[in-house]
Amino acid sequence: MNNEKTRTFISIEFPDEVIKEVARIQNLIKNKKFTGKITELENLHLTLKFLGEINNENLNRVKKLLSEIKLKEFEAKLTELGTFSYRGAPKIVWIKVGGEGIFNLQKQIDVVLTSLLKPEERFMSHLTIARIKYVKDIKDFYNYIENISVKPIKFSVKSFKLKYSELKPLGPVYKTIKEFKAIN
Repeated sequence: MNNEKTRTFISIEFPDEVIKEVARIQNLIKNKKFTGKITELENLHLTLKFLGEINNENLNRVKKLLSEIKLKEFEAKLTELGTFSYRGAPKIVWIKVGGEGIFNLQKQIDVVLTSLLKPEERFMSHLTIARIKYVKDIKDFYNYIENISVKPIKFSVKSFKLKYSELKPLGPVYKTIKEFKAIN
């Protein structure tokens, strides 16, 4: 039996209009001096659940369990820009994604995968747009981020994906294992 493990997660992806808005905000963030990395546009996604390293047997179980979800298309929207911090210093810059449907879908994923994984304790619907290693003037960086407004772009979510992440020297490469489409 093959015991190879795959680093997996479940996510939704974004339409071009959302990606263009993220690119606009990333360009504004680049104006501030920091050490870190802007998320590649092709890697943008909203993680509904990180599964971690799982073997092929469990991967097949996950696919089967996820196909039990009866996804109905729903609307979501970009809301605000913010940061996750560690010891007062910014580490992640994110855009919050609103919409009740995202939280409902995330709950359904937790429910169907309950035999394999613990439910999320604190799900925060966001997309990571930059990872920060170092900022010289922390207060100035926070003030700058607080003054960037996000266009409240609405978009339809018509599917979610089970993906795997391959860690490469230049950053992760994400590939779709299976897409689960909304039922009409």
